[in-house]
Amino acid sequence: MKLCKERIIDARRAAQSCPVAHVVSGRVAQRVAFGRTATQQQQRAAHVAVRVAEASPAKPAGDVYRVETRPLEEGVEKHIISIFVADEPGLINRVAGVFARRGANIESLAVGLTVDKALFTVVVAGKANVVANLVKQLGKLVKVRYVEDITSTNRIEREMLLLKLRVPAGSTRAEVLELAAVFRARVVDVGDETLSLCVTGDPGKLTAMIKVMSKFGIEQLTRTGRICLRRGEALLERSAGIPEQIAVPLPEAAKVKAASSNGAPKAAAAGEERGADVYVVDDADLKGVWDVDNVLSPTYSASGAGALPADFKPYTLSIEVQDVPGVLNQVTMVFSRRGYNVQSLAVGPSEREGLSRIVMVVPGKVSSPDGSSGISPLLKQLSKLVFVQSIDDLTDIPFVNRELMLVKVRCSASQRGELSDLANIFRGSVLDVSPSCMTIEVVGKEDKMKAFTDLLEPYGILEIARTGRVAMPRDSGVNSEFLERMSMGRVW
Repeated sequence: MKLCKERIIDARRAAQSCPVAHVVSGRVAQRVAFGRTATQQQQRAAHVAVRVAEASPAKPAGDVYRVETRPLEEGVEKHIISIFVADEPGLINRVAGVFARRGANIESLAVGLTVDKALFTVVVAGKANVVANLVKQLGKLVKVRYVEDITSTNRIEREMLLLKLRVPAGSTRAEVLELAAVFRARVVDVGDETLSLCVTGDPGKLTAMIKVMSKFGIEQLTRTGRICLRRGEALLERSAGIPEQIAVPLPEAAKVKAASSNGAPKAAAAGEERGADVYVVDDADLKGVWDVDNVLSPTYSASGAGALPADFKPYTLSIEVQDVPGVLNQVTMVFSRRGYNVQSLAVGPSEREGLSRIVMVVPGKVSSPDGSSGISPLLKQLSKLVFVQSIDDLTDIPFVNRELMLVKVRCSASQRGELSDLANIFRGSVLDVSPSCMTIEVVGKEDKMKAFTDLLEPYGILEIARTGRVAMPRDSGVNSEFLERMSMGRVW
């Protein structure tokens, strides 16, 4: 019995020497270590915390966009495909369907749309023979004017990025502004805890900026697809990429128009009449395609006959989807089945890995019979898709939106100074100069694009490449369109 009591006493003494609080009989007893001061205990605890942090893998704070590059498989390359079409409802779904049926995952898509024409720039990874088959199948679609793989050409590439960062006022925000100046980014919105930036450049520049800014915490990321124009005096050809057996001779009127717009007559492609393996082709379709001019307009619809009816308005939607092959086809099919003609489309990666963001502008009625949004039934159908993560209607809230445009214009050596001054007034940049033309980059809203191209028309516009509109909510909570709907007082 005496030996048992001694062991119990030794066990109690050992428990008292432990610096950790134990729960005994429902009560918390704080144990104080003998021979150690409180400062020594804090230092030891801090040392243990550092060792644990070093041994455990670091976890990202929040939804931070991380760039994890992976090499392509052997024989696989990234190809840039340019598609010029005569626009009609459902045409985006047809183009996306060609890629979806063959399991091709579109990495980047930019669509410049006007009332009667559209220019697609698609970036897809695949083997040379697979991409060649894609080009051939795209050329068979009705309303397609030309399809061309421009990967090996000498070209100008540009993308645009809207970035919202978690940076409160202080030294951190000053550091972000210094980094933004390095990348020539522009501040487009300032909130209490966030800062929104807009930057343009090639894919490498934008990826580098995302990597640098990710340490501050990315709230939201919206990115356009890649747009391309050939350098120098080379223009996109109307019959490039279309197989010889399905090429169509140009009508005489189209030959005259091509000669006047491109500076020299081009030989018509000889061959049999163009056919299609999926879509019905009639004489009216063949004639209408080739009568469309090669130059895109700066806006979707002009005033007059092309304007929207009074009871319609454009809706801006931000749709986050899983990055899987065929998801774009599923989304666009919801619009095409209901006869909606998409005015703008931009597809790019989201701030979360494995997700992409689609920004669309769709015309719809001002309101539904039940008083809800004019496209609320459409949003309900979109939300039922498996790969759709979230849908945001930005139409009636303050949001920032931008669009990127590349325009190639004729100019002589004596006119370069005038065009350079015009570009500086609109905060544009000169990207390329050749003996007889110049390529200019402009970022802004559609009204700014139209005003700029109106000034360039006397010189002669050769080509225009546009991205779709990208948008994100303003944390500042105000913009011009929002103030138009608010009461600011009355004059009595």
